[in-house]
Amino acid sequence: MTDLSLWLRHETRPTERRTPIVPSDARRLVESGVRITVEDSPQRIFPVEAYEEAGCQIADAGRWVSAPPHAVIVGLKELPDEPAQLTHRHIFFGHAYKGQPGAGALLRRFAAGGGALLDLEYLVDDRGRRLAAFGFWAGYLGAALAVLHHRGALAAPLVPTTKEAMEAELRASGGDLSALVIGALGRSGRGARAALAEAGVEPTCWDLAETRDLDRAALLAHELMVNTVLTTSPVPPFLTDKDLDEPDRRLRTLADVTVDVGSPMNVLPVYDTTTEWDHPVRRLREHPPLDLIAIDNLPSLLPREASTDFSAALLPRLLDFETGGAWSRCLDRFRQASRELGLTERELPDD
Repeated sequence: MTDLSLWLRHETRPTERRTPIVPSDARRLVESGVRITVEDSPQRIFPVEAYEEAGCQIADAGRWVSAPPHAVIVGLKELPDEPAQLTHRHIFFGHAYKGQPGAGALLRRFAAGGGALLDLEYLVDDRGRRLAAFGFWAGYLGAALAVLHHRGALAAPLVPTTKEAMEAELRASGGDLSALVIGALGRSGRGARAALAEAGVEPTCWDLAETRDLDRAALLAHELMVNTVLTTSPVPPFLTDKDLDEPDRRLRTLADVTVDVGSPMNVLPVYDTTTEWDHPVRRLREHPPLDLIAIDNLPSLLPREASTDFSAALLPRLLDFETGGAWSRCLDRFRQASRELGLTERELPDD
């Protein structure tokens, strides 16, 4: 019998429709003895009633702050600014280990309260491979939006849809174009290629071999580019401001799926703020024109498909939560990042 208690929190970002645990997987956890509390969240793609039918307890949104100390708080995107002290173990994408804006402040909140960040980006096997990720759908949607915009068929504001509806839009948009996918062999790259195939586009595919000695002229010769590369150490940028000012540049639409803006790991340091659902496209240059799409929660546009796939990958990890393994590696990475900020051993949580 497990002593694990999970608390699925409401996401405060208005455009976040996903969930890391879908109702059918919540039922399997409950049947395995896991106690689950689910916060009411009207924007979540699955209604709270489905979780209640699966055997979960229901709580009001935001009640995780007063959850029992042993509860593990589960979410996806950023926490609200309060409380200043985080006392629980939290599972979510913290974006706090690569020097992103606000990273230090978040880690200090954990240190102040004695809690811990178990960052989903660092939930990896013993070979460093991600165990649960939204990458395929991020790449799929980044490429899909880029194609629709390039062909003049992207409507704003963006609204959640289904894969079938998105495929129909891509097939109906028509028109030839030359496209480049960087990071084509990874999860996000495969998703980008799938969307481009639906749009009738055969892209140029680059991965590690091509980016080690990047042909910048060849890159700029494509009309559309989708970047899906995630780095863990600084590398030479794929594009610079000087490249954007090249008068013979053919590149017109740039979709950055990785969105490492503000981080020293950013391979596209040609913009400093993301784009949003209300205004998904930003013009970076006028002559010749170049438009940017850089949305950091793309899979939320296909919330049911993305949540279902992610939850299926996360489920076995949650069932094994108390055995350590990948979660111990998450905790080790949190401790390492905290020490790099100068936090002492005394301030860091025990296992």
